[in-house]
Amino acid sequence: MKTFLNIVYWFLIVIALIQFIPVDRTNKPIDQKINFVSVFQTPKNVQEILKKACYDCHSNETVYPKYAFVAPISWSIKHHINEGREHLNFSEWANYNQDLKKSMLENSAKSIKSYSMPMPGYIAQHSEANLTKAERVLLVNYFEEILKSGKY
Repeated sequence: MKTFLNIVYWFLIVIALIQFIPVDRTNKPIDQKINFVSVFQTPKNVQEILKKACYDCHSNETVYPKYAFVAPISWSIKHHINEGREHLNFSEWANYNQDLKKSMLENSAKSIKSYSMPMPGYIAQHSEANLTKAERVLLVNYFEEILKSGKY
């Protein structure tokens, strides 16, 4: 029993100490000249879908939930956000080359159709991000319209 209490004691000490390891949650400033919704003058209904289901991981407009301030959960969340921004960052849209933009739009449409985005783990914590079939169709159609126009 003494060994068990020792393990619990040291575990709690470690958990307390890791809270002091900082995680940078600073969002870069948004330049509207390169922001996806500004570049395409995206309709409000599509903007709302993007903001509720995509922007936390795929823009510089992340809104961190309260639990994102507790280590080691904060590390995992920050890792997911960094990874999401690497694949697609709507806030940096105009900085990408044409081939990359085309690929991002195609992959986004495919991911939305296959229900792999938003990620199930994200939806579990953010029920508003659970897109309806109609919202998915609207978003996919919007991305496909941009692809067809060739002006991405």
